[in-house]
Parts: sequence; C-alpha cells; structure tokens
Amino acid sequence: QVRLEESGGGLVQPGGSLRLSCVTSGSRFMFDTMAWYRQGPGNGRELVADNSKDGTSNYADSVKGRFTISRGNARNTVLLQMNSLKPEDTAVYYCKASGIWGKFPYEYWGQGTQVTVSS
Repeated sequence: QVRLEESGGGLVQPGGSLRLSCVTSGSRFMFDTMAWYRQGPGNGRELVADNSKDGTSNYADSVKGRFTISRGNARNTVLLQMNSLKPEDTAVYYCKASGIWGKFPYEYWGQGTQVTVSS
C-alpha cells in the first residue's frame, strides 16, 4: 500500500521560511510526478508546484521566485523550500504522487501539513 507523509509545517512569521518534506512508502518504482498542493481557509485545493522525474518543475504564479520544489535523496521523496512567506500562504499543504503505470493512471495523496504565516 502506497503511503505519503508530509512534515515540516508550522507557524512562521511573514518573511520567514519553512521546508516541507514528503516521504513515501510502499512503491517499488519512481513516481512520474510529485507535487505540492495547498488548500487555504475557504478555498479550493490548488497546485503549488510539481516536479517530473525528468527534472521539469512548474510553479503557481503566486509562489514563483519564493518556493522551490526538489526531489529528495531518497527515492520518491519531495521537498518544498518556502521562502519569503506571506500570510496568504497559510494553508494545509498536501503532497501528491501521480503518473501512469503501463496504461493505468495512479494518484496518491498525503494527509497534509498545516502552514500558518502570521505575526
């Protein structure tokens, strides 16, 4: 059974930094795409950044230049370095793994980690 577990969330002041980690277990192969999503109070879930196994990364306009997504040293881990945090970054951050195995699509989600940006 594939499991994703996020960590690294917390309370930080505006302008501060946090690094989120997502560790997975239960998969023998490298996920095609790993991504971070977030859901703020009263908002829908939105893509923050994703990273494909070919090294390509994409970012939401709202986080470009502030957030960096990267694969960890261990297989199927993904990090999100968040700098210059703003109150509007407050949300639950979710890790997602997705892709296609043969002709079967797959998608796995973590439980989320809370990030609160406040003075």
